[in-house]
Amino acid sequence: MKLQRYDRSLIKDYMETPEGYLTVNVPITRPGVFPYQRQDGTVQMEAKLPEEIFSDRTIYSARSKPVTDEHPNVPVTIDNHQNYAKGMSHTDSRVEDLKLYVSLTITDKDLIQKVYDGKREISIGFMSDVVAESGTYNGQQYEFVQRNIEINHIAIVDQGRAGPEVAIRSDSDAWQIDEKGGNTKMVKIKIEGVEYEVDPAVKAHIEALKAKEETAKVKGDSADALQGRLDALEVKLQLKDQEIATLKEKSFSADELDKKVEERVALINASQPILGDSFDFTGKSEREIKEAVISTAKAEFKGDGKSDDYINAFFDATVEQVQSNGFSSTGHNSAYTGDASSNKELEELKNQRLNMRN
Repeated sequence: MKLQRYDRSLIKDYMETPEGYLTVNVPITRPGVFPYQRQDGTVQMEAKLPEEIFSDRTIYSARSKPVTDEHPNVPVTIDNHQNYAKGMSHTDSRVEDLKLYVSLTITDKDLIQKVYDGKREISIGFMSDVVAESGTYNGQQYEFVQRNIEINHIAIVDQGRAGPEVAIRSDSDAWQIDEKGGNTKMVKIKIEGVEYEVDPAVKAHIEALKAKEETAKVKGDSADALQGRLDALEVKLQLKDQEIATLKEKSFSADELDKKVEERVALINASQPILGDSFDFTGKSEREIKEAVISTAKAEFKGDGKSDDYINAFFDATVEQVQSNGFSSTGHNSAYTGDASSNKELEELKNQRLNMRN
């Protein structure tokens, strides 16, 4: 079941256009484990994993989507766009530093003023399949995974879910000023299990490097998986081509089929008077029928090792000889087809038949 979800981040790198609009380049979401409230009021931890956030489906879904002031209670569509849209995202969505970025333009005067006054966090409204699947990501335990994420709108909010690292910020916001003076507050960072106090800029730089490394790994894994799927499809297509070629070899056109039927009928018509009505043609190949005809003329005949040309010539000669001798069968249903007028003539024909068979 697809559920509507909201995820939040912070705006940075904003500038005003000559028309007074506010253009923003912003990370709109990032991988992580976030709390989401169920309908019964309880909270469940859901993972937004890199392979989902950075899939083509999700990246493309961030393009040309409405910008809203807080989240509307319903998805934004063409029917309510005029009521909720305060701007629009651009078509440059991409992955940077393990975050999904897109630029957007805010066109509503009141919302622009709210951004200047400090309302700078971003929250995406999206639809996803929430799948019960437990695990850990970056040391955080989750119970569910969001799959097939499709972004519906991008909201400017007062407080975001993903934290202040994803928000509208100016460059000066990267520095924290001590209330007692102008010194920069030191922040803590853990490196290989050891905690250090460092300048915020140093921490930001280290985390950016780590994010780039993880992004590169995700993209590398995705490329390998894609190549594997392409190779598998190529093999499948080759097998299909072979299968089609084999079927073509085995199949007949309508004309070819008519010709085969005519040849079969002609063969049976020529052979039946010689083999007799008791001979069963069912399931017999053309060669088997011809060898049976030849055997009526030469009882000790064996077709093993003989070529098709040999069999065909022998068969034609046998049929021609039988037809020229004036009788239609050498079997139990033999019937004379000439104009004999005496028992003597019948006896002569009988002797001719016996001589031919011997």
